[in-house]
Amino acid sequence: MIDTTTDLGKGMISIYKKFDHLRISGYMQPQFQYASGKGIETFSGGNFNPQADNRFMLRRGRVRFDYAHFNKRDLPTVQFVFQFDGTERGVNIRDFWGRVFDGKWDVAAFTMGMFARPFGYEVNLSSGDREAPERGRMSQILMKSERDMGAMLTFEPRKKSHPLHLLKIDIGAFNGQGLSGPSDFDSHKDLIARVALKPMNIDHSGWLLSAGASVLYGGMEQFTKVIYTMEDAKNDFNVDSSAANVGKIAPRHYYGADAQLLIPNAHGSTQFRAEYIRGSQTATNKTTETPGIIPMERDVLAPLYIRDFDGAYFCFLQHLGSAKHQLVLKYDWYDPNTHIKGKQLGQPGTHISPADIRYDTFGAGYVLYFNENMKATFWFDRVWNESTSLEGFTSDVDDNVFTARLQYRF
Repeated sequence: MIDTTTDLGKGMISIYKKFDHLRISGYMQPQFQYASGKGIETFSGGNFNPQADNRFMLRRGRVRFDYAHFNKRDLPTVQFVFQFDGTERGVNIRDFWGRVFDGKWDVAAFTMGMFARPFGYEVNLSSGDREAPERGRMSQILMKSERDMGAMLTFEPRKKSHPLHLLKIDIGAFNGQGLSGPSDFDSHKDLIARVALKPMNIDHSGWLLSAGASVLYGGMEQFTKVIYTMEDAKNDFNVDSSAANVGKIAPRHYYGADAQLLIPNAHGSTQFRAEYIRGSQTATNKTTETPGIIPMERDVLAPLYIRDFDGAYFCFLQHLGSAKHQLVLKYDWYDPNTHIKGKQLGQPGTHISPADIRYDTFGAGYVLYFNENMKATFWFDRVWNESTSLEGFTSDVDDNVFTARLQYRF
């Protein structure tokens, strides 16, 4: 208890106000969606119910608490963040982490808890700031919920006078399954590193260029002896049932690069963004999503499938007459199995499944910024899957979605 009637108490209160900062922020995203068919499977906010082709939903409802303590030089020494998401589907924790900064050289920080993996650009772009309603299919599959439990060391000079103040390097170790599972189910950890160049002027006209490179080197323990890997000569998976497989680490290796270019103009800006990721992913026959628990089928250990994948997105953003109006165009693809294409998928006698199908998505939208606290997004996703020999996927599936969303922010 502080007695504010005394000079000492008043002095302590002034110190707290100067050096301690607590901030509460948040946003909510109610939306209406219309799908091109009932019960479609989609990455635009989750699958539709079997008898529904339209819906109102609260996509996100975030409240975030930030605490920071600053030293006499107005540089942070400690940061703490807690964020939860509340919708009609329930309440879940999204961020719960603490960070301590070095107070001598002002170039490093250590973070531990539940936070976003330091991989790529789109994964770390907040849903409240992102112009498109959702992250791409690849980002959602490989890094569901974006966050994971782990620890991370960051190199990021905080003084502009530092010769490397535009450089940021993150290196961390994470459980691996993210928030898709209740806890870590093996002892293997994912190592993630990202090197990023912050926006820098590339000429005297104010053009800003930023870029980054990321790597994830991890995997999961093979509790089953049955492992499937692709064999190009057969256009099918090769099965290995050796007992020696049990206990080995199945790979989860991602390699990515991204770049962003901003060109200011008299009425806002023009932006270009691109990101490419490729690597190896371990999952199951039915999905390429990173498992959150030990995969099981009918109460027995499910076989593991190891696939080589790649994917990318390209985004164009243009203000229309003023910063209040913005046109957004985005194209992305995700190929979960780069060793097989088209009608080769699903030939009789093979182990290929719908999880191996490539999808391409073209999204277009208009964003209206009413003010700093409110914006509206109107977006249409046109989705194509490659034509295969698999039943139900011999031609393009009707799974397009229109989204109308309001975002309130405080």
